[in-house]
This record gives sequence, C-alpha cells and structure tokens, in this order.
Amino acid sequence: PYVESAAIPSVAIPLLQNDCKDTNVDIDWVWDVIHLSGDDKTYRLNLDGLRQEVDSWFAPGSLDGVLGSPQSEIEQIGRNWLTRSGKRWRPFLTVCTFKALQADIDMPLPPGLRKIAIAVECFHKASLIHDDIEDDDAVRYGEKALHEEYGTPVALNVGDLLLGEGYRLIAECDVSADARAEMLRVVASGHCTLCIGQGAELCWARSPQPLSSAQVLDIIRKKTAPAFEVALRLGAIYAGVSGEKISDVLSKYSEVLGVAYQIRDDLDDLTNNGATSDLDAMRPSLPLAIAYEKAKGKDKAALTRVWQRCADPTELSGRVSAVIEELKVEERCRQLMEAYKEEAVRSLVELENPSLKGLLRRVIGKIFSIELQGWCSEFEARNAAGREISAEAAGRIE
Repeated sequence: PYVESAAIPSVAIPLLQNDCKDTNVDIDWVWDVIHLSGDDKTYRLNLDGLRQEVDSWFAPGSLDGVLGSPQSEIEQIGRNWLTRSGKRWRPFLTVCTFKALQADIDMPLPPGLRKIAIAVECFHKASLIHDDIEDDDAVRYGEKALHEEYGTPVALNVGDLLLGEGYRLIAECDVSADARAEMLRVVASGHCTLCIGQGAELCWARSPQPLSSAQVLDIIRKKTAPAFEVALRLGAIYAGVSGEKISDVLSKYSEVLGVAYQIRDDLDDLTNNGATSDLDAMRPSLPLAIAYEKAKGKDKAALTRVWQRCADPTELSGRVSAVIEELKVEERCRQLMEAYKEEAVRSLVELENPSLKGLLRRVIGKIFSIELQGWCSEFEARNAAGREISAEAAGRIE
C-alpha cells in the first residue's frame, strides 16, 4: 500500500517456491526487469514478432526474391534445404544486433539486412549438410538427411553451393568496401574455427579415447560458438558499428552462449528430445565426459569401451544411462549450462550501448525458454554454479 500510495513504479515477480529455507525466484525474469530502463530503447521490441518476420524470409517465394529463381536442379535442392525447418537463431541474432544499434528501433528493416541474415543461414545450413555426412547421421529435422535423400556427392555439392551463395550475398550488400571486407574476414575466420573444431572430433574418431570435460568443452567452443559470433558481428558491422571493444564483447558472449546452447542439446540427448544423439552415436559429449570422470571400477571400464567405440551402442545403453543417472550427471550439466548463461550476461558488462546490452540479455531468455515445473528447486544450485564460473571458465573445472 505504501508503494502504491506514493506512486512508486514497481514490477512484481512471483516466487517459484515459497519456503523458509528454499525460496526461489526466476532469475531470468529478474534480469529482464533490471534491463527495463529508459536508456534501453529495445525493451518494447516484440522479439517473437521479429523472429516470425525473420522466419518468413525463408519461405520459397521470399528466398527467390533475394537469391533469384533457381535455374538448375541442384539450386532447387539447395533452396529446398534452406526452407526446411530449423530454429533460425543465427539470422535472428543478426537482425537483433542491427536493430539494437539503431537510433529508431521502429524503422523498417532494410532489404540489405535480409541478404546478410540469409547469408548467415546459408553458412549454417551448409555446415549441417557436411556435418551429417562426416558424422554419418541419417536424420535431420525429423526427416532424411540430405545425403541420405540425394546421395553424398549431391549433398556435398549443395553444401558448397550454399557457402558460395552466402559469400555472394555479402559481396552484394549495400555497405562500404571496408565494411564488406570486414564482414568477409569475420565469416572466413568463423568458418576456419568451425572446421578446426569439427576436425578435432574427426581426428579423435580415428583413434577414439576418453576425453575430459575440458577437452569436450574446447571442441564445443570451436564448433558452436563461431556461428553465433559471425551472426552477431555481421549485424553490428551492417549497422555501422565495429571496433576491437565491441568485437571482443560479442566474441566472448558468443563463446559462452554457444557452449550453453550445445550443453542444452546434450541434455536433450539424455531425455531423447534431440533429433540426433551424440550419446547414442558414441561421439564426444559433455554428459559422457562427466560420467567418465566420476565413474569408478566396472562402470569406468564400461564407459571406456563406449569412448573407444568398442561396444555396440545398444549393448551398453542401459548401463550408461544408469551410470549417468546414479552420478547425477544431468544435474551437473544443467548447472554448467545455467552458469554459462549467467556468464553470457556478465560478458555484456563492457558494452556501452544499453539497447544492445538489454536486447542480447533478453535473447538468452528466448533461446533457452524452459519449462519451470518440476525443477524449480534447482535454481539455487544454478546460481551457485554461476558464481563458480565467474572465478574460472567451466572448461577448466575439474
């Protein structure tokens, strides 16, 4: 009543759990409120609407308007692959970054931005084609992977075509020569880093041995983070904002966001929610690394066989699942994911633009939308893990 009578602006955030000992609140919600300020011009931006607009750019007719009508069967296959389902987080991040750096966030999105966003998705979709071939994954988006549908030679060719389309779109965008050159440098660097990360996994597969969680996280950083960084930095460059300071912040944000994103995928593997499973395919994954580090005796021997790919996946799947559950590996992975999300928030401290800072904070909540029921009590453990991360990167935690 005193707040109301004094007309003090307030925002109520309900408790998730109201106990004397374990009172919990949704920390993401608190962060959202903290970033509601007059300096942040994006607080009123409809992110769901923006994401739907970006998604509409990948409808067949819309793509033809940017890329031109396909003139060959191979182009049509590539165009169909671009239209296939996916979360499209990367082009969305490009548009969010550009939007946040505008003086007027209500201005319509320029046509050139659509080219940049589609280029980002071309790079991503090409990497998925090559990834599925290298990992021998038969399914993508709940359908046959491209190489399963058309054969490996055609799939490789389509992947290469999409890479070329991505570079062509950047070369044609309406920016200065210096900005265009910077975009191409950013994309080429990200492409190389991604290949190095994937290459580390492929070389491991030639003589597979158990990897530590730090080694797995290093592979994740190189495989997942570059695509996020490319998306963010292209949006900033197209907005006319560049320089070492913002590049360093976006690079760090991308790194920890990418790691958190992959950990979430690994958690989906544990609950069978993922489209493909690194665990079932006996590829390096964080749950498998943590389980190996914690296991002893016969359990460790069984996990060693899994790492070395000496066992039929179905033969040990039940035992591996039991060990993962017994050692509370899922809980540890979830703590690390939340800690990396918190580190992503902390990485934004150095940003001078309040709108970009606020919007990127909100994006984290969009990407990691969660069902709160069933694990509210884990929020305190998550926050504790976040403090641990702030002292030392999770990849070096023993």
